[in-house]
Amino acid sequence: MLTTIICAAVTAAGLGLAVLTARRRRYRAATRTAAYALVPLGLLMTGILDWIAGLVLKPTVWAGFGVLALSALLFTVSRVAERRAVAATGSDAVAPAASAPSLGPGRRTPAPRPAERKSGTGEDFSDIEAILKKHGI
Repeated sequence: MLTTIICAAVTAAGLGLAVLTARRRRYRAATRTAAYALVPLGLLMTGILDWIAGLVLKPTVWAGFGVLALSALLFTVSRVAERRAVAATGSDAVAPAASAPSLGPGRRTPAPRPAERKSGTGEDFSDIEAILKKHGI
């Protein structure tokens, strides 16, 4: 009963404000104000407000909100811990160092500059020659 009176009063006040706005020739603002003013009455007539009022007064609903809040808190804490671990290790992996691959990061040697290459075919085979000599080939 109280929600009916409140919704009717809010709607009436909003429509009155819309009429005053329309008299000042601000029709777009008046239309928007009238649209907002009709929302409480529409919610009341559909029964959504009674459903919401029923939810507010049930303790199990508040316990559910508490569980959802706890879940959100745990997500946030895990996110913060993950970011701190990434910042501390400097990598995206959060796993301990024991699970890291045994091979280190690859080293890339810069390509030789054109002036440093041997003359002839233009390709440097000194690395291959050194490996072949090492194996006695």
